[in-house]
Amino acid sequence: MQRFMITDSSDVVRKVGRRILSELDFLVSEASNASEALSRCQMELPDYLIVDSGMDGAIDLIVAIRAMEGGKEVKIYYCVIEADLKKLMMGKRAGATDFLLKPFDRKILTAVFGNRAIAA
Repeated sequence: MQRFMITDSSDVVRKVGRRILSELDFLVSEASNASEALSRCQMELPDYLIVDSGMDGAIDLIVAIRAMEGGKEVKIYYCVIEADLKKLMMGKRAGATDFLLKPFDRKILTAVFGNRAIAA
């Protein structure tokens, strides 16, 4: 089973994401801030990571994960509220694999990740 971490300051976003991704057969963990996510990643890197762009330390978290042993293999999705080119470029330069628009729902998460859990 592939590991997935949702890092977002919103309890609701984490709860909804966890429910949907668990149904897609991911083993889902949560972090409410960048330092909590970094601590969890130091213990065990996820296969997939959603990082909220509005969270303090989001860019630093991506950079730190990419610097870890095995960190380049993590698929990091930088979650933005709007398609702000400046934020998107900051995320990409830090090492984000791709982007998600927030708020996401079942349809979006299933379209992006649905076939990936099965492929593992």
